[in-house]
Amino acid sequence: MNQTLAGSVALLALLTISASASAVDPFEIQVYDGTANPRGAAGLELHVNHVALGLRSADPPELPQHRVTHFTLEPSYGVTDFWEIGGYFQAALRGDGTFDYAGIKLRSKFVTRPGFHPHIRLGLNLELSVLPETYDRNRWAGELRPIVAWENHDWYFAANPIIGTPLAGSGFTAGPTFEPAVAAMFKVDEKFGFGLEYYADFGAIADPAPWRLQQHYLYEIENLLAVKDFELQLGIGEGLTSGSNPLVVKMIVGYVF
Repeated sequence: MNQTLAGSVALLALLTISASASAVDPFEIQVYDGTANPRGAAGLELHVNHVALGLRSADPPELPQHRVTHFTLEPSYGVTDFWEIGGYFQAALRGDGTFDYAGIKLRSKFVTRPGFHPHIRLGLNLELSVLPETYDRNRWAGELRPIVAWENHDWYFAANPIIGTPLAGSGFTAGPTFEPAVAAMFKVDEKFGFGLEYYADFGAIADPAPWRLQQHYLYEIENLLAVKDFELQLGIGEGLTSGSNPLVVKMIVGYVF
């Protein structure tokens, strides 16, 4: 009996650790497309993501995401025609009306120069984040985001096979995580785009979480393409596993000055 109880406790602890390691970023739900601001041009984006139906429990000190609205203000600057730097200033509105500071991130993105290829774009984004432990128990983290994109007049495809790198806490011991993001979009006369985006977090690469505890999302998206230098994206996402939030809505508004 004691051995059975001990085994059950050990299994529960293992599942808890796996669940903690698996979390798609709720603040920036975006697939990078391999473009950058022109040299000397500044940009500004606002990300608003609302968890309409979410998980109602989380391992302390992290907070459950149910009914939480995540805000990210993202300024950026084109240093050269292939190098862009940027930052994220994050806040969250909880379901009970509490407004929280939710951390900052700094990034440096390198992409292929304009004219590299008529349809293909490549890139790499490097990121460092410092978040309150209520939104990331590890607090310090990095991100390595390769970018591959293909686009013509009618279609756009992009993939970001992201490697997350916890730099503190239990996540540091578990090691890097695998968090792929993929987008496919059909363009209507370069004015509107309709498509799908997929996001996932498999947990630690060395020890992936069980499928039901991983996070997997499918978003239906609509993009406004008709206005030069202006970005507007709306999306509705459904969680595909029991470890995912069932329903999330997102909006991205941006402009390059």
